[in-house]
Amino acid sequence: MIQIVLHRNFIKSFDKRIKRNKKLSKQVEERTNLFKINPQNPKLKDHRLVGKMIDLRSFSINGDMVIFLDIGSHNQVY
Repeated sequence: MIQIVLHRNFIKSFDKRIKRNKKLSKQVEERTNLFKINPQNPKLKDHRLVGKMIDLRSFSINGDMVIFLDIGSHNQVY
């Protein structure tokens, strides 16, 4: 199974943007579980980022370890 590491920026963003919204928190949990089961699942809409984040993906896969860097809407993350 894939090991997920939460970057400190991800934790701060999650607490600030997501945590208080129970429905959104549940969706994040469901998508994370889906990612653990099948990182290539089309529901995840995996894609390459651009600009200063060109080396990253929306759900980045590197062997059996993944680092979640940030979370939020497209504008919040960019």
